[in-house]
Parts: sequence; C-alpha cells; structure tokens
Amino acid sequence: QLQLVESGGGLVQSGGSLRLSCTFSGSTLNYHAVAWFRQAPGKEREGLACVSGSGSSSTYADSVKGRFTISRDNNKNTVYLQMNNLEPKDTAIYTCASPYGTWYPSSLKPSEFDYWGQGTQVTVAS
Repeated sequence: QLQLVESGGGLVQSGGSLRLSCTFSGSTLNYHAVAWFRQAPGKEREGLACVSGSGSSSTYADSVKGRFTISRDNNKNTVYLQMNNLEPKDTAIYTCASPYGTWYPSSLKPSEFDYWGQGTQVTVAS
C-alpha cells in the first residue's frame, strides 16, 4: 500500500520559515514526480511546486516562486518544501501528491495526481 506522509507543519510568525517533509513508503517512488499542494479554508486546492523523480527538474506556481523551494532526497524517500518569508496568506493545509506513473505532470492541477498524503497544517501569525 503506497503511503505519503507529511510532517513539519506548525505555527510560525510572519516572515519566518518552515521546512515540510513528504516521506513515501510502500512502493518505490524514486522515479515518480512529487508535488506540494495547499488548501485554505473556503478555497480551492492550489498546486505549489513539483519535482521530477531525479530531482533535476522542478516547477513552481507564481504565488510561491522565489520564496518556496522543492527538493528531494531519494536515499531517504523524502521530498521537501522549504518555505521562506512566510505570510499569513500562506496559512493552509499542505499536502504532497504523486502521479500513478513516472511521467512529469504537465501542470500543477490536482487532477494530474493520484496518490495523496493526509496533509499538515501550516499557520502563519501576523
């Protein structure tokens, strides 16, 4: 059974930083792209960043470009999201996801991803 488990969320002051982790188990996802999404109350799920299986390619949403960095360590079966200069508008549940196959998704639309974690809460206080 494939599982994605997020960790690293919490409460941080505006301007602060957090690093989220997405650890996968149950299958070898080292060749699969992994993306981070977030969903704030009353809003649609938003794709933030995606990294290829090798880690050599990445995609970012305009809303986080320059502030968030996605990376992976396949030896640890973990994908990271480093978030800097956080703002209250970044408050949301953050979730990682991966497509069923080894292709690189053409977009950050949730419909392109098949496996999802449970999410971790990030709260940014002003």
